[in-house]
Amino acid sequence: MKTRNIQTEDRESFTDITGLIEKEVKASGLAEGICHVFVPHTTAAVTINESADPDVKRDILRTMEKIVPWKGDYRHLEGNSAAHIKASLLGASVTVPVRDGKLFLGTWQGIFFCEFDGPRNRKFVVQILNS
Repeated sequence: MKTRNIQTEDRESFTDITGLIEKEVKASGLAEGICHVFVPHTTAAVTINESADPDVKRDILRTMEKIVPWKGDYRHLEGNSAAHIKASLLGASVTVPVRDGKLFLGTWQGIFFCEFDGPRNRKFVVQILNS
């Protein structure tokens, strides 16, 4: 299991971490198995989505803001309830098969670290398991 640090630059952002995770898979030497990515934060998430067109990230973030606006009738004292809700909607982990020593993602898929309460120093965990 490997913990990686990431510095987010904005209050809300999607950062493509596919390349970092691919390096971990390659370094593991695993030919077949699974790669599990976990985000140990309550206001950040991880997701798989299209990585070819940057407008997809923008569209997701804008739609999430419409669904869960930053300012709302929230009671959480820290004032970041929207970030907690958005992180819960996307989730704290993803699992990707490893085939022939590589992440078995679709043609347009990438793995994204999703920040909803930044900018911050964050981390994510990569665990590569033999099947």
